[in-house]
Amino acid sequence: MKRIALLLTVLFAFTVAGAACKKKEPPPPLPGQGMPGQGMPGEAGAPHGMMGGGPEKKVVVPDSVKGQWKAVKIEVDYKKGQGKKAFAVPLNSEFKIPDTDLTLKVGEFLPHFAMTADSITSNSNNLENPAVGVDVAQGGKNVFHGWLFSKFPDIHQFQSDAIGLKLLEPVKK
Repeated sequence: MKRIALLLTVLFAFTVAGAACKKKEPPPPLPGQGMPGQGMPGEAGAPHGMMGGGPEKKVVVPDSVKGQWKAVKIEVDYKKGQGKKAFAVPLNSEFKIPDTDLTLKVGEFLPHFAMTADSITSNSNNLENPAVGVDVAQGGKNVFHGWLFSKFPDIHQFQSDAIGLKLLEPVKK
């Protein structure tokens, strides 16, 4: 009887230990969430949860920045042998990207991009961390919502099978 009790105790201990050591898999991403750079609307294209995974942060353009910039130069890298082309796109406007079915909507430009717990702003009008908010639509459907950074072009970039986008520089008024 003692052997059976000991055997059951040992089996129970192994069962508990095995359950405790079982590797837990992270939960699968929610629809539209993926790895950074995949650019789903309001999700992975946004740096560090700026526009995905919770309420969207408010964009605040300081008075010292308002009216100082009129456009941004965006480089379009055509992946099917057409090379790279730069386009000056006015702020807060839409631009049909030539030779694609994509439309680029350029939002606010922040020369010294900074993020707080509830907002995105610019710490100054100096080009310390230039960024521009963009939306990309394909066939009328939003496929990317995020920011392009000129000094860190590989972070949270927009990429598709057809093109890649890069913020080159702002255009001063």
